[in-house]
Amino acid sequence: MIDGLTHQALGVLRDQADRLRNDLSYARPLCRVLVDGRDITASISARLVSLTLTDNRGLEADQLDIQLSDHDGLLAIPPRGAVVRLWLGWSDSGLVDKGSYTVDEVEHSGAPDVLNIRARSADLREGLARKRERSWHGQTLGDIVRAIAVEYGLQPLVQVALAAIGLPHLDQTGESDLNLLTRLAREHDAIASIKAGRLLMLPMGKSASASGLALPHIPLTRRDGDQHRYLEADRDAYTGAKAYYYELGSAQRKEAIAGSDDNAKALRHTYADRSSALRAARAEWRRLQRGSATLSYTLAKGRPDLIPELTYSLTGIKAEIAAIVWLGGNVTHNFTPDAYTTSLELTSKLPDSDELTSDQTEQHSGVLAWYRDEKTGEQKQVSAGEQSNPKRLTHLYASKASAERAVEREWSGSRFIHHI
Repeated sequence: MIDGLTHQALGVLRDQADRLRNDLSYARPLCRVLVDGRDITASISARLVSLTLTDNRGLEADQLDIQLSDHDGLLAIPPRGAVVRLWLGWSDSGLVDKGSYTVDEVEHSGAPDVLNIRARSADLREGLARKRERSWHGQTLGDIVRAIAVEYGLQPLVQVALAAIGLPHLDQTGESDLNLLTRLAREHDAIASIKAGRLLMLPMGKSASASGLALPHIPLTRRDGDQHRYLEADRDAYTGAKAYYYELGSAQRKEAIAGSDDNAKALRHTYADRSSALRAARAEWRRLQRGSATLSYTLAKGRPDLIPELTYSLTGIKAEIAAIVWLGGNVTHNFTPDAYTTSLELTSKLPDSDELTSDQTEQHSGVLAWYRDEKTGEQKQVSAGEQSNPKRLTHLYASKASAERAVEREWSGSRFIHHI
């Protein structure tokens, strides 16, 4: 009998030890919050209802929302202008610095009583949104970005090819510097942003950090995800984009077209010369092509290292999703004391080659596609048919095999149509 009781007691102790070991090994979500340099993590940990950080692409301010329980009425409402610094992570991997944010909105509501704090990225400088009247003449894109950066105490970083683009004349009429930078980025298929005290102007999808270094490529599998939504659409069946311009000394409005004019999307702005109009048309055509396939993906275990402009490959859901490389847009981190998830907004990545936006004709002599080399990350080509006037496939493919399959499928279909 004593042996039986002893065996039973040892079994209970073993079960308790196993539970303790599991508790210690289970990764727990962690955050750290500083307000004006003071660590308040311990004082808010029992009150934290939720924390959401939206890391936006471009010049839209990143946004931090914190919701705290005020069930006992003891919470003080923080002053606007307070600077909040945030870290996110896990108990098994540590914390990642997610930057500083300035409180610009507070709300107390009930019942139950809760305090909502909204803060936006501190990198955006005061005055950027103020409307201005001025003109730029005989400048390059790099000259304009550098001039604006100096005015706000920012360090400019402009990709070399973008910096060299000449802009014969540019009017800034009733337009803020923020809007001007956004417009210039859109017209040149670039992304303008302010990060870490730098004003960046980089080609869309080049996946470079604030220091100009290449960002990593992130492989994901279905096991990483909690939810997904894949959409492939015709985007109103646009066949191209066109912009209007006037030549010097002529009152006749002319067109610059990227893609085909069959059902081209017309840009509203009228440009001063053909080269500016063609750049804007090509940028819009690339944007339309990029948005033809979109993917929303929520990671079951949040990753604080993920930021906009990273590239991804995703396997384990559908072959169509795994076949192409995805470009990251806005990233949302959702944190509670019990869970931490990361939501990604992705679009299909286009090849870097400018040839993708050259004018297309109905009769193609072959097919051309680009893929990302899995070992080196370089973009390479595969083709079928004669290459004097090939049809260039839109997506950047995730592997050589995926690109070869897409080229063969397109080329076989094209030859079948021509033989009818």
